Amino acid sequence: MKIETTHLPGVLLITPRVFADSRGFFFESYSQETFRSHDIETLFVQDNHSKSVRGALRGLHFQLPPAGQVKLLRVAAGAIWDVAVDIRVGSPTFGQWFGVELSAANFRQIYVPVGFAHGFCVISDQAEVLYKTSHVYSPAHERGIIWNDPTLKVAWPIAQPLLSARDQAAGSLADYLANTPFVYDK
Repeated sequence: MKIETTHLPGVLLITPRVFADSRGFFFESYSQETFRSHDIETLFVQDNHSKSVRGALRGLHFQLPPAGQVKLLRVAAGAIWDVAVDIRVGSPTFGQWFGVELSAANFRQIYVPVGFAHGFCVISDQAEVLYKTSHVYSPAHERGIIWNDPTLKVAWPIAQPLLSARDQAAGSLADYLANTPFVYDK
């Protein structure tokens, strides 16, 4: 398993070793031992599975403390454009984003720490996304930032996404800052 850093501290790109032959393939999608050897001590408590059609955009989502979630995300079918945004006030990379294509074909995964908003859009006919979280879903702590916030300037590969009512009503980065923002903890 190859674990790479990104320009956003804590956001990691993970590429597993894939063993393929005439029968198909096998790979280890998660190994607590491997993560620990890279000083990643996350305890995952919930697994989620979503299926979405082309053009669907889910995000930008996060949960506030004490229910903040680390996410480890991969694609089981199709392809997505995945984005993590640093929303930790005072962070040297506050407001910056990292985007990457994750697909069933490339096997890549993204590790998104607490203090980052996360979202993805489907760039194949459909996609199935599997992700682990370090905290259970907590509606009382759930928040979102609008996908096309002009301050963030995320380069989404679609112009008119399919959005849930909740994502359509998400506030701006400025709204987030006016309420209960994460504070960067060095």
